[in-house]
Amino acid sequence: MSTAEKAPRRASARRKTSASAPPAAPGSVQARRQAAAILEVLAGVRRPSEAAQALETSLPRYYLLERRALAGLLSACEPPPRGPQPNPSRRLLALERENQRLRRECDRQQALVRAAERSLGLALAVPRPPAKSSEAKSGGNGRKRRARRPSVRALKAVRMLQAAETTTALEGTAAVETTTPAKEVG
Repeated sequence: MSTAEKAPRRASARRKTSASAPPAAPGSVQARRQAAAILEVLAGVRRPSEAAQALETSLPRYYLLERRALAGLLSACEPPPRGPQPNPSRRLLALERENQRLRRECDRQQALVRAAERSLGLALAVPRPPAKSSEAKSGGNGRKRRARRPSVRALKAVRMLQAAETTTALEGTAAVETTTPAKEVG
């Protein structure tokens, strides 16, 4: 029987504590004073001019506060939207992940293009950012420098080999000329 008696006591004790102690009102002291004055005017206890005097504001300022308080009350009474709501921090993380993925994909595509250009022996088609000023191009000494033409290493090697072939061919003809006697003109 003692267990049956204890259960009702606990329930009644809970009721007394919840009814006797109102929850702490959030907000600053000034906000609570304004809310109390507005509620007193709406309840008919005070007049708007008396509430404005108590708040130490003008009457138009009081009416502005009252309008804002009623708009806040109305928006607080709106039912919450159903279902999961968009979370800005989650959206930001998703966009950052997508940005990283797209950067990696762009780097990969650029590497593939460079490899294809190298294999075909094409000149590099890399756009360069424009120079910041004319001094940067000239090197600061007042003279303009010619822009360096990009070239592929394979093309440089081809030119070097062709130059080596022509020099060996020229050396071969020079050796033939020195071995044959030259006619004297006299």
